[in-house]
Amino acid sequence: MPEGDVVWYTAQRLHEALAGRVLTRSDFRVPRYATVDLTGHPVTEAVSRGKHLLIRTGNGLTVHTHLKMEGSWRIRPADAGPPRQNAHQVRLVLANAQWQAVGYLLGITEVLPTAREQQVVGHLGPDLLGPGWDAAEAVRRLSENKDRPIGEALLDQRNLAGIGTWYLAEMLFMRGIDPWRPAGSVEDLGALVEAGHRLLDANKARAGHASTGDLRPGNQSWVYGRAGKRCRRCGTVIKRGEQGPPGQERLRFWCPNCQR
Repeated sequence: MPEGDVVWYTAQRLHEALAGRVLTRSDFRVPRYATVDLTGHPVTEAVSRGKHLLIRTGNGLTVHTHLKMEGSWRIRPADAGPPRQNAHQVRLVLANAQWQAVGYLLGITEVLPTAREQQVVGHLGPDLLGPGWDAAEAVRRLSENKDRPIGEALLDQRNLAGIGTWYLAEMLFMRGIDPWRPAGSVEDLGALVEAGHRLLDANKARAGHASTGDLRPGNQSWVYGRAGKRCRRCGTVIKRGEQGPPGQERLRFWCPNCQR
């Protein structure tokens, strides 16, 4: 699933292509919104909220999309014509005289009044890449359920918005914390959430993630995707497992020696 930095970068690209321009095409390829037509209206802005994308228009409507596991947005010149490659995967096309934004395999595609955006993003915790990032509030929310494993609490978007399994693994390694440690026993939650903030901020304007400072393929992570390999710090074999309620399990990678 694309993480908060990828969604932030996607929002920036959508904003650059669409904001301040009048839509000349609006093609919703989801049954519920198939008759919605936004042509003739300007896009005022495109923003991210955690892993959600909000494209606001001048007629008081917002297009809300979520990439889920496989979604993506691609920006193409308007004169490139309708998308043909993987056209069956297209869920939405928004275009103006210069550009067209094509949404593929979007997990959520819906339209709602801009005044009611809180209905879809109001449950989210502080946004790690938002202008109002509030580390203290994120810590407060994480602390509310002291017995919950920190690996589950960090992925709960109601606590803080934008972290996925890649950042979770790297944050916990960098702070020496086992994913199964209860949130209430983590000595400095503030340092942990700020580590996440710094990581997402450092990666938001480039393709891919890196926590090691080395962008070469195979060298970007400390533990994520390295199960069975030696820890870069201590040489212990990296472990892989699953964590979460039944049916909602997510991958975990950790070093059993460095993370206690």
